[in-house]
Amino acid sequence: MLKQVHEHITNELQQNTRTDTIFVVTAIVFNLIVLGINSAVAGEAASTNANPSNDFILVVFIIMSLLVNGISVTALNFGKKNREKLIRGLLGMYKDNDVAKYYDKSLMSAYGKRYLLFTGIIICLALTGIIVPLIIRYV
Repeated sequence: MLKQVHEHITNELQQNTRTDTIFVVTAIVFNLIVLGINSAVAGEAASTNANPSNDFILVVFIIMSLLVNGISVTALNFGKKNREKLIRGLLGMYKDNDVAKYYDKSLMSAYGKRYLLFTGIIICLALTGIIVPLIIRYV
């Protein structure tokens, strides 16, 4: 039974990693696309013959950017908490079976730092995708 529990926990960890990867990649790609679209729309809106709908498009993309990035950061935080719980369960199992000494506990803090860096990348790209077009439009 112990083997099945261990297998289940490691499968959950793998699924958690795949899900986190999807959210990070989606946010990065979305932010780069939004940056391009918003910059083009903002450049057009700043011209003298601007279409008034350009500002509306810019606002819609800014709102969508905030939503997508907010969801991605929330999902990453959720994934981080799940990973911590799963690893604590594995560590408990390893301790009970006297093999905990083979798992470096510093990995827990390393995972936390990795999640922090992923979140930082998403936030930086989101801000770039919002601020750069606004500078193009209004400066």
